[in-house]
Amino acid sequence: MLAELSSELIVEVQRTAKLLVAKQRICVLTGAGVSAESGIPTFRDKQTGLWSQYRAEDLATCTAFARDPQLVWSWYQWGRQLVSDKTPNPAHHALAQWQQHAGLKNQQLTIVTQNVDDLHEQADSTVTHLHGHLWRNRCSQCDMPHNGVSNSKSFNRVTSNRNSSDNSSTAHNYNEKLLNCTDCGGYIRPDIVWFGESLPSEAWQTAENAAANCEVFISIGTSSLVYPAAGLAQIAKQNGAKIIEINPNPTPNTVVDITLVANAGVVMPQLFSQISVLLS
Repeated sequence: MLAELSSELIVEVQRTAKLLVAKQRICVLTGAGVSAESGIPTFRDKQTGLWSQYRAEDLATCTAFARDPQLVWSWYQWGRQLVSDKTPNPAHHALAQWQQHAGLKNQQLTIVTQNVDDLHEQADSTVTHLHGHLWRNRCSQCDMPHNGVSNSKSFNRVTSNRNSSDNSSTAHNYNEKLLNCTDCGGYIRPDIVWFGESLPSEAWQTAENAAANCEVFISIGTSSLVYPAAGLAQIAKQNGAKIIEINPNPTPNTVVDITLVANAGVVMPQLFSQISVLLS
C-alpha cells in the first residue's frame, strides 16, 4: 500500500503515475538491482567459496575462455546452480502486469534488460535482453545455438520460453564437463555477452528504437555506468522523452527528471496500482 512509503515518495509516485498514463510510448530499462532483490548476486558482489580468488571481470571474457575453457564453464555452471531457485520479485510482477494492462489501454510498454536471468519471463513479461541469456548456450567458434544436455546425474532445471513461438521447454544441468558443438566441434559457451564483446545487433536495435521513440524512459535498478546500455537514457532525452529513475542509490545523472529513491520491489507495485486506477 502507499502507506508503506514516505510522504515525499508517495507524492512522487502519484506525480509519476499521472505522467505515465498521459503517454503512449514508454521504454523501461532494468538492471542488476532488480535481480538483486530476488537474491541474484551482481557483478560487483565479491565472489564466494571456491571462486573467491577470482574477479568476475577476469572470467567473463573471450580471452579467459580461450585460455581455460574448463575454468570459465565451471564458473558459469556454479552460477547457474546458484540462481536456479530464484523467483521473480514484486518489481518483476508489477512490470509484467503493467505491460499486459498497457496493451489493453493503447499504451506501448517496451521492457529492455541488462540482466541475463529469466525472471522477467517467469513473471510473463515480453523483454529484450541486451547482455544475453544465462540459460542458453552457443558454440564459441561457429555461434551455433546449443540446446543439448550432457549426460549428468546432477541437478536439472526446466524452463519454458514463454515468448517463443514454439513454447519449447529446455532442461538445464550443472555438469562441469565441457560440451562440444555437433557442427564444428568447438567448445560450447554460455550465450552471454562478455566484457569486450558487442551487444547482439537485433536486441540493441530494438532497444535503441524504443528509446528514440518513447515519450518516457524509465531506468530501474541500474547504475547507468555500463555502456552502451547506459546511453539509452541519453538517446531518449535527446528525442524529447522524460526520464525517470527508480533506484535506492540514485546515480548523478543530469538527464533525470524524476527520481524515486527506493527499491524497485517497493515502488513498482505502488506505481502500477496508481497507473491501473488512472487508466481504468
